Amino acid sequence: MSYDPDNVFAKILRGEIPSTRIYEDEATLAFMDIMPRTDGHCLVIPKTPCRNALDASPEQLAAVIATTQKVARAAMAGLGVDGVVIEQYNEAPAGQEVFHLHFHVLPMREGVRMRPPGKMGDFTEIAGYAEKIRAGLA
Repeated sequence: MSYDPDNVFAKILRGEIPSTRIYEDEATLAFMDIMPRTDGHCLVIPKTPCRNALDASPEQLAAVIATTQKVARAAMAGLGVDGVVIEQYNEAPAGQEVFHLHFHVLPMREGVRMRPPGKMGDFTEIAGYAEKIRAGLA
């Protein structure tokens, strides 16, 4: 399997598709998921091409997991949630749908289950959660 430079996350990185960005450094980007399974669901990706964790370099993995931890902590602080789920999938049979390495950060509240996948979120609500996560980064 090879990397497709026209995948949706590559287009987000190039600015061809809008996104609600919450954190960015030289190696990674974190942005809100438009089909959130929890309030504040966001994604962390490397800025360089790789299909998933199986073909990522150690440097790509180190950068993206460090940012994932930073964003997860910010979500906990900014949203005042009880926990966070971090998910990552490798290849279609495992559930990967976008073939650019990414980690899901899913803020969780006690007693509240994840919503089913595939439902578009409310962009005003998503922007509000992004603002709170950004505040948690401070």
